[in-house]
Amino acid sequence: MTDKNAQRVLVTGGAGFIGSHLCESLIADGATVTVVDDLSTGRWGNIAHLQESRRLKVIVATAADQTLMFDAVAQSDLVYHLASAVGVHLIIDRPVATVETIFHTTDAVLKACARFRKPVLLTSTSEVFGKSDAIPFREDDDVVMGATEKRRWAYACAKALDEFLALAHYHESALPVFIVRLFNTVGVRQSGRYGMVLPRFVRQALSGGPITVFGDGAQRRCFCSVHDVVRALRALPFAAEAVGKVVNIGSQEEVSITQLALRVKRLTASSSTIEYVPYEEAYGPGFDDMRRRVPDLSRVSSYIGWQPEEALDSIISALILDMATSEAGRSITSA
Repeated sequence: MTDKNAQRVLVTGGAGFIGSHLCESLIADGATVTVVDDLSTGRWGNIAHLQESRRLKVIVATAADQTLMFDAVAQSDLVYHLASAVGVHLIIDRPVATVETIFHTTDAVLKACARFRKPVLLTSTSEVFGKSDAIPFREDDDVVMGATEKRRWAYACAKALDEFLALAHYHESALPVFIVRLFNTVGVRQSGRYGMVLPRFVRQALSGGPITVFGDGAQRRCFCSVHDVVRALRALPFAAEAVGKVVNIGSQEEVSITQLALRVKRLTASSSTIEYVPYEEAYGPGFDDMRRRVPDLSRVSSYIGWQPEEALDSIISALILDMATSEAGRSITSA
């Protein structure tokens, strides 16, 4: 590939939370970026500040459009495929559309990349590990999925199928593919609309209403800054060892969801109470969850020397400032 700071890069889902930060980083380093996003879960506001750049082109369309993807991929040196249905609420409320969106967009992108022999990085999810309790999660561990009667696991299975399809292209035709399993990426621009816990907690704390914790709050997660994630996404396509591999990206600092709520309460100086909502009430009967999700980071450390750097309190504070500023701006406008 050409110099990583002077490439033509295609980013599907580039108006999403992670995608917008990736585009920002690419453009700042001199890349020419084409975004394909139908704005179904992404937002124009995430990339509006980039629209004056001559190195950004935005196509508002679905990445499942095969003709469009053939054209866009042909004109690119590197493809990042981030377009996907996101969030637990979406898979519970719209399971057919979610599964179809995930598979058909990935299929279209991979077919185009295979035709024109373009390297592609696919973002997957820690959900793929399912109900495994083999902590920390290694990329080559077995996965343990829940029953197919429980819609909650459809997202994980669809993303696992994405991985299988990408690796099939690699093994069959040596297409350079890179698969990243993300573990709870958080930061500015993330929306709580689809069930993402941290922005939901911050918004609740800023409003003074109850901070609602689903389940008993003892479930533990590791939250990683979007800026740290983007560093890894930028570096991995240039690591020869990472071709045809699955790579975990995330933090190893565990925090319970109750502890997360208490941190948000403290950092916002909020008077909010913490209230517990049963999973059945939040998501419907029969909802499954995993108690812990911790990534093994041996591969990414070996391939690109990557480790997360930003502390969780710093991430939360930046999100608080951004959301408080946005709310203040809206209040002034509505007044």
